[in-house]
Amino acid sequence: LKDQFDNLDKHTQWGIDFLEKYAKFVKERIEIEQNYAKQLRNLVKKYCPKRSPKDEEPRFTSCIAFFNILNELNDYAGQREVVAEEMGHRVYGELMRYSHDLKTERKMHLQEGRKAQQYLDMCWKQMDNSKKKFERECREAEKAQQSYERLDNDTNATKADVEKAKQQLNLRTHMADENKNEYAAQLQNFNGEQHKHYYIVIPQIYKQLQEMDERRTIKLSECYKGFADSERKVIPIISKCLEGMILAAKSVDEHRDSQLVIDCFKSGFEPPGDFPFEDYSQNIYRTISDGTISTPKQEGMRIDTKTTVGKAKGKLWLFGKKPKPQSPPLTPTSLYTSSTPNGSQYPIFSIEPVHYCMSDIKTGKPRIPSFRSLKRGHFCLQGPALEDFSHLPPEQRRKKLQQRIDELNRELQKETDQKDALIKMKDVYEKNPQMGDPSSLQPKLTETMSNMDRLRMEIHKNEAWLSEVEGKVAARSDRRHSSDINHLVTQGRESPEGSYTDDANQEVRGPPQQHAHPNEFDDEFEDDDPLPAIGHCKAIYPFDGHNEGTLAMKEGEILYIIEEDKGDGWTRARRHNGEEGYVPTSYIDVTLEKNSKGA
Repeated sequence: LKDQFDNLDKHTQWGIDFLEKYAKFVKERIEIEQNYAKQLRNLVKKYCPKRSPKDEEPRFTSCIAFFNILNELNDYAGQREVVAEEMGHRVYGELMRYSHDLKTERKMHLQEGRKAQQYLDMCWKQMDNSKKKFERECREAEKAQQSYERLDNDTNATKADVEKAKQQLNLRTHMADENKNEYAAQLQNFNGEQHKHYYIVIPQIYKQLQEMDERRTIKLSECYKGFADSERKVIPIISKCLEGMILAAKSVDEHRDSQLVIDCFKSGFEPPGDFPFEDYSQNIYRTISDGTISTPKQEGMRIDTKTTVGKAKGKLWLFGKKPKPQSPPLTPTSLYTSSTPNGSQYPIFSIEPVHYCMSDIKTGKPRIPSFRSLKRGHFCLQGPALEDFSHLPPEQRRKKLQQRIDELNRELQKETDQKDALIKMKDVYEKNPQMGDPSSLQPKLTETMSNMDRLRMEIHKNEAWLSEVEGKVAARSDRRHSSDINHLVTQGRESPEGSYTDDANQEVRGPPQQHAHPNEFDDEFEDDDPLPAIGHCKAIYPFDGHNEGTLAMKEGEILYIIEEDKGDGWTRARRHNGEEGYVPTSYIDVTLEKNSKGA
């Protein structure tokens, strides 16, 4: 079994090397997961939208879906980091600790085996030395015996020589007997140690090495399982991430995106109308009628559309006709309509306005050439943006005003909440003077009230502008609808309200539309609408509510929550009958709705 000890030494060393090799494999896998997660996060960061709060880019469903996919991918990267962290803690770290302990244990067992082998070798050497000494003494005793016998048989030998040889023989025989006894004792001792070595010590050491190697194998099995479990634990969350990506893909709505584009670029302008017919045969009729102007005989003839359009290009613009202060306006009697069987209408003019149209073509100053130039911002060259957004098209102006009103309402709500908090704090200070001076809150309260008045004025002003824009848009729609029904062709092209020219002084507005605008803002801030309920609560303890502004409640009573606790320990609630007041937050069990912020 001596050679098997070296084999076991090599085998246990191989086991530790294999364990460290697997630990190195796990470490490289962890690095791969970490790099993968890092690259995914960098990818998400690269393609995530970097918009400022004032960015008004329309949120298309395809863009929202892509952003949701990026968020899910970011969560997926987080799960890869969880996998790496779990592997590092549960597998790699455990392997490294166990490898260190395994090396220490193996070294101890091998040292014990070597010590046992060294002790056995020492016993063998002692036994071998006593054996050799016994053998040497036996040879010396034989030589002494042969010398004694030769002298005893020799007649010439003296009695003294014979006696001396006999004493030498007895001495050597005695020493041989002593070495014999010592050799026997050493031999017996060596045999006992050898039996103990091969049947007790070495088997015990081998058993310990075997148990150590089996524990190493079990530890590898556990690490294999932990390696797989680290991946399996995140599979449900990864599946949810993938399901989120699929739901994001299904949420894409092409019709909604199209509507967003329409809402974004809708201007509210009327499309250009038909070009008028321009009669260049005036001089011919004057010649025929000897210089008198009369109505042409082909009054009901059909007008060539191509000719009409081609000859009128220099007269009209997209948003209206330039005013003509020097030429007399066309009278309604100068304009007639003629309908064809297919329902189309053609204007027929008398001779009188021909010179008017010619002079307008020659002297007319071109206006905005197209809506595209307006969209690109050519109208901004007139000057800085106006406070009422009158430099914008009607529809865009309405959106801007509505956005500003919403922002002002949010600011007003913040100021209102701050005012309520200051009033409650002042009330607390008045009841408990040791907590603070109530007069110290008056400047802040005055400033808040001033801000609220300013915001109300701004809201009132912007709502008046919004009402004006909505009224004009409605009037324009009514005019267009009435024109389509009656099939009337008006004189020239009237520019819509808010049409834009290269010169602000040349803006042409149609006749003012009479719309009754009731004074709908006078009582806007006198009677506030009740706040919407954002949840409900159940009274855990009864509350008397003797103080002003508080609401009494009974134990178990259900109330509506209309304002959350802002850190002062009071929650605003409302009964079913509409009675409102503040109740202690610690006395109620609050349940907020999920869409309370939206409400």
